[in-house]
Amino acid sequence: MRFAMLAFAGLAIAAGAGHAQDAQVLLQKYDCTLCHASDETKTGPAFVDVAAKYRGNPNAATILAAVVRKGVHGSGPWPMPPLPQVPPDDAKRMVDYILALGK
Repeated sequence: MRFAMLAFAGLAIAAGAGHAQDAQVLLQKYDCTLCHASDETKTGPAFVDVAAKYRGNPNAATILAAVVRKGVHGSGPWPMPPLPQVPPDDAKRMVDYILALGK
């Protein structure tokens, strides 16, 4: 029984790491990393800053997935362009990863 629990925990950790890698690949695929980085401000805010801004907001994932696909003019000088070519499922995976950075 103990071995089964440890094996399950290992699989859960590996699955989480796989999802993070998938999201990082998507962030590069859709050129998000041209303007954003995990922990430093570039043309756009750092992903950890986005996560901090939306921490505690139960609608954060929905709001940010819409921002990815529709764009937005935030507080900085450069608007985030709309990326309608990003499928909703990919936008959700990227946003879930970004929001998890703040935890």
